[in-house]
Parts: sequence; structure tokens; C-alpha cells
Amino acid sequence: MAPSQLRPPTMADVARQAGVSHQTVSRVLGDHPNVRDETRAKVLRVIEEMGYRRNSSARALATRRTRTLGVVASDTTLYGPASTLFALEEAARARGYLVSTVSLRKLTVQTLSEALDHLSDGGVEGVVAVAPQRSAVDALAGLRRPFPVVTVGSGPGVDIPCVTVDHHQGARLATSHLLAAGHRTVWHLAGPEDWQETADRAAGWRATLEAAGVQPPLVLHGDWSPLSGYRAGQELAGWVGRGLTAVFVANDQMALGVLRALREAGVRTPQDVAVVGFDDIPESEFFAPPLTTVRQDFAAVGKRSIALLLDLIEGRAPSGTPRISIEPQLVVRASTFPYAPGTGAAPG
Repeated sequence: MAPSQLRPPTMADVARQAGVSHQTVSRVLGDHPNVRDETRAKVLRVIEEMGYRRNSSARALATRRTRTLGVVASDTTLYGPASTLFALEEAARARGYLVSTVSLRKLTVQTLSEALDHLSDGGVEGVVAVAPQRSAVDALAGLRRPFPVVTVGSGPGVDIPCVTVDHHQGARLATSHLLAAGHRTVWHLAGPEDWQETADRAAGWRATLEAAGVQPPLVLHGDWSPLSGYRAGQELAGWVGRGLTAVFVANDQMALGVLRALREAGVRTPQDVAVVGFDDIPESEFFAPPLTTVRQDFAAVGKRSIALLLDLIEGRAPSGTPRISIEPQLVVRASTFPYAPGTGAAPG
């Protein structure tokens, strides 16, 4: 076997095979305008035939750009953080960037500091932190940040650029839908108390009821899991016939548990109790019954987060602290329908 076959082809090999200079190959790779079309086509053809791949380390030394972004996340087994992480990676690849991801069990001052140091050592140009917990955002705000940082899901009042779904509006859509269907009130199963989206969704639910002149009922809390929804559903079933005819659940997985608990208690959905979730996970349309829910546009979150981070890196971001909000969408399915008094439990 020839020596050239024992190693990957170099830029010099491409230049020799194409009959051009090393500088011409470099200009083609850099999409420089001062290259004739026929020369560019010939060089690109040789690159394809030889399987040449540009050395990213050498490119980074020459341009001082690694074209690598960092992502810090936790709770990536949950649908929201996992979907956000996938969307970020996909959006970064579409812009020609690699992603270095650090997944943490818990976002604390120590773990975040170690993650940022690790990513800094790896030469990332900026970081997106998926930080839905308020304590995590507070920890991040107090750390030295050696590069631009964008958060996903943080609340107001933090001096870090942010992209988030409008959870407050999503909750208003869900609650308004149930009130418009004829329910006199709407109960709420919220998520963990430290999560910003828990607070935002509960605030949207409460504001919608109060605007309709309805005193909000008791709020229950779960941990996003179907089991916590099931246990809350057992408690909610005890209120059927005493004013409970509709429930807004803060995520679809807890709603799955609620549906099962109600069914086991002999409570029909939606005839006795209507249920709305949040997220629109792929399985939600196959629940029994198919779940009315609020859809989050994770693809938009990923694209806007990466775009904002690149604007910050390249000095194009607007002054102040940018905060981008993504509108959610209500998806109506069979777990809700217009309430007809006398067909189920009496409304409260």
C-alpha cells in the first residue's frame, strides 16, 4: 500500500491532484470570491473523490474560531429538557457549528462552575444553558462567564439573555378553553415548585380564573412523572361531585397518571371531568381519551437560542438583555368538549 493511502489526504494532496496551489484550495474551502468557477468546480471534485476533510484544529488556529458551542443541561430524561437539547443540537448543526454538551444531575453553583470551566477549556465560543429551575438561573447569574451565555427557560429579572416558551400564555389558553366549554372553575395540578415554568403556568391559570371572576381552587403539585399525576388524580377524584369538572395539568405525563386515576375511580373523561395537559408529547394523541394539550415549539426554541448566541458572539445582539418569547399552541382533542350540565358531575 502506498504511503499516501496510510493517512487521510491533506490540503497539499488535494492541490497536487487538482493541479493548483495550496492557496487556491484554501480559498475554495473558504468560499473566497476570487476563484474562477471552473477551478472551484475542479477542486471540489477532487475533494469529494479523495474524501478530504479539513482539519478543524488547524482551522481554529488560523481563524481563532472553533465553531463549537457548549450546552449545559439537567433533567434530560424529561421530555421538555430532552426536546430542547435535541433542538439546540439540530439548530447548531444547521448553522455549521459543533456542540459540546455537559449533562448534570443538578444545576448548582459548583456543578455549573465546573461545567463552564470544562467547556472553556474545550474552546467553545459560547454556551446555551437549559436552566428551567429558578435556583439554577440564580446560580448561573452569580458566576464568571468567560463567553456569551444564553439561557433557555429562565424567568424575568435575571441579567442573562434568554429564550423561553410563553408558559403564562399557554396556561391561559388551556384555562380559557375549559371556561369557554362551560366549566365554572378549573383545578390545577402544577409541577415542582422550583421550576420557573411551574410558576408561569400556575400564574397564567390563576390570572385567567380571576379575570373571569372565579376564585382559584386548591393547587396540587407533582414532580412531572405519571406516578405523581396518578396520586394527585386519586385526590382529585374525591372532589368529583363537589365542584370539580375540569383540570389543567402542567404536563402531559402527569396528565396520563390523572386520567388513569380518574378512570379507576369510575370518573369518565371528558363526560365527568375534562383534562388538559401541557407539552404535546408524541404519545398524547394516543392517550385514552386523546389528550387536549398545549404544544411547545421546541424547534423554534432551538433556532432562536442558537441565533441569539451567535449574535452575541459576533457582536450583533441588541443592547440590553434580550429576552425572546415563543408562542405556544392549544391542541384540542377528545379529553375536553363543551360541558353540558346534567351529563356528568355538577359544576362548582
